[in-house]
Amino acid sequence: MAISQPSEVRPELSWSGWGDPGQASAPPDAILELLRSGLGVTRATPGPVSISGLELTPIRLDPATSEALAAIVGEANARSDQEARARHALGKSTLDLLALRAGAAIGAPDLVLAPASHAQIIQVLELCSRQRVAVVPFGGGTSVVGGLAPQSEGFASVVALDLRRMNGLLELDRESRLAVLGPGLLGPQAEALLAERGYTIGHFPQSFEYATLGGFAAARSSGQASAGYGRFDELVVGLKVATPAGSLILGRAPKSAAGPDLRQLILGSEGTLGVITELTVRVVPVPERRVYEGWRLPDFDHGVATLRRLVQDGPVPTVLRLSDEAETALGLARPGELGQSEGGGCLAIVGYEGTAQDVATRREAAADVLNAAGASPVDGAGEDWARDRYRAPYLRDALLDAGALVETLETVTFWSSLRGLYDAVGAALREQLTGQGTPPLILCHVSHVYPAGASLYFTIACAQLADPIAQWRAAKAAAGDAIMAAGGSITHHHGVGRDHREWLPAEVGELGIAVLRAVKQTLDPVGILNPGILIPAKSGAAAR
Repeated sequence: MAISQPSEVRPELSWSGWGDPGQASAPPDAILELLRSGLGVTRATPGPVSISGLELTPIRLDPATSEALAAIVGEANARSDQEARARHALGKSTLDLLALRAGAAIGAPDLVLAPASHAQIIQVLELCSRQRVAVVPFGGGTSVVGGLAPQSEGFASVVALDLRRMNGLLELDRESRLAVLGPGLLGPQAEALLAERGYTIGHFPQSFEYATLGGFAAARSSGQASAGYGRFDELVVGLKVATPAGSLILGRAPKSAAGPDLRQLILGSEGTLGVITELTVRVVPVPERRVYEGWRLPDFDHGVATLRRLVQDGPVPTVLRLSDEAETALGLARPGELGQSEGGGCLAIVGYEGTAQDVATRREAAADVLNAAGASPVDGAGEDWARDRYRAPYLRDALLDAGALVETLETVTFWSSLRGLYDAVGAALREQLTGQGTPPLILCHVSHVYPAGASLYFTIACAQLADPIAQWRAAKAAAGDAIMAAGGSITHHHGVGRDHREWLPAEVGELGIAVLRAVKQTLDPVGILNPGILIPAKSGAAAR
């Protein structure tokens, strides 16, 4: 039984865009003028039709199997109505939103199940394996890499497994500073339950408001305060996992030499190897003080060198990120202050969380490093970033409506390769999109830092062509090839999904793919879990 569950009703993510529809707004005039004069955006694009007007793929699930699945979770927790199917059909990538606007039939699950326990999930997976029904584990629905678009060919049907009812704080070990939590908890729900008891996970990705803990683990999420708290996969100590072959209980101790760490098979597996039903995560006391500052550095190279100096030699801030010249000039480093920013250079956001003494000590020492690097403080920039750090996806949606093609991509590499990767990805995107007659605006920031390297997060905007899906796929392919050639990873924290799957062999090698397939065969012999996601198909074979 749970110690506690969220007191508030879970907010629904917009079915046709990001977040709370009430917070959506039109782009600022300065941005609209840039679209017109700089990118040649001349026409708005129609938004999606109503949810009731969407064309969904026909239901294929036979009534007997549907009734049997409903009996496992309870009839009230098994839905096949238009709204439930539509809300579980796609994630939130630009390609997903463009598909909603295109008017073509949307591949939707035939049935949405909301189990309440590990035992119920085991029963669902056993039945679906017998009937060859594909199962898509569903957390918050925030995937931006096609992680909710399974292969349906070769399966009798597709069902979604919504984990929202598994949303409790199950155990709190204050001595070990560990919390056992349900996978269906949204980020704010988990933080609220822990804050009541004086603790925090410290994981705040841009998707924080609508993504779940299970999703954080399944995609190896990285939060905006990762420099201080670590990536989510570094915070996970234990996992309970339901698979078609049975249950996995992983994590007997914080560290072990008892063979390879099997937790790492599940972290980042994107629902293809099992369904996470419990997570044990490290927690820390709620910080006494939080301070966020803005610092302007002369240029991107100086900024990168300064971030590297801080993360390698200390003091290490809790938040450490750097916008390049273009992103700084446009104002996207400060989402609430969009428009042409004055002052030039590159804006760094530097934040500190902890006791008052710890914050003061690190802040003073870091200021010495920043001043020595030629940085100057920017009044209010840190507070602006903290206030508006979850707003950027709303702007993306508004720009799509205005006729722009806007998407993001991210990668990571070692410090010695960072500049080369930055240049290569930018060049590939400019060449591809300019060749299509839509020269782009490309912005970038360093979003996560480590002693050995850092991630780069690109935002790309250009005018939409008649087929913007094909337009972006071509640009994405060029960027993916450039990332591989320059020594980067195809993804740092968004996951693989469908969109990055074809580059995975280049990253881990064909033998690595064979290992993944072997694990998949052991845990999911029929291949029902999120087929076509993460693991490339064998040549001439259906994806599993």
